[in-house]
Amino acid sequence: MTNSRSYTLITALFAVVLVVSNVAASKVTSFWGLTLDAGTVLFPLSYIFGDVLTEVYGYAASRRVIWIGFASTFLAAATFMIVGALPPAPEWGNQAAYESILGLTPRIVCASLVAFLIGEFANSYVLARMKVAMAGKYLWMRTVGSTLVGELLDTSVFTIVAFWGVFPDNIILPMIISMYLFKVAIEAVFTPVTYAVVRYLKKHEGVDVYDRDTNFNPFRV
Repeated sequence: MTNSRSYTLITALFAVVLVVSNVAASKVTSFWGLTLDAGTVLFPLSYIFGDVLTEVYGYAASRRVIWIGFASTFLAAATFMIVGALPPAPEWGNQAAYESILGLTPRIVCASLVAFLIGEFANSYVLARMKVAMAGKYLWMRTVGSTLVGELLDTSVFTIVAFWGVFPDNIILPMIISMYLFKVAIEAVFTPVTYAVVRYLKKHEGVDVYDRDTNFNPFRV
């Protein structure tokens, strides 16, 4: 069923969310006592898409989408960096503005890509294992539980690799905690939506994969 229109649509939305959230991450914001990069506003949706993909189509299908998302993000980041390095036309005076928003540094790109892979694969793996162990029951527990693990790894790795030594040490842990709590809260709020989408896909596409004999090697694409 990985050639279905629904699977294709989710894959496209997943890639768009990753690219846009990585651009938005260039801004650090603070509200409600939380300090986080602005990409956090959108990025949690990628975990919701990941939950839907793993729950309905299985780990192998989710693994394929994760690598598509990785390739999309890498291509976008590489393009921004190459374009930023090109000499600006004499009459174009926006080079500094471009660099401040899209002038991604190799460190930020590396942090984003590594954290994404670790977090997404952990999320998909935990959900797939919990689904088999729980015989497909308690979807809310599986989506929230897998997100708790995946987002913790993603947020910690990204913040430490990207900002350690850039921001004062006493800022790093509050950033991790703020972003983590916000991402988990988004997952919890959208749980009814996740239920509705999963129910619709299982009913209309007639697929509900259990990863009992799946090879969980993340590099097997």
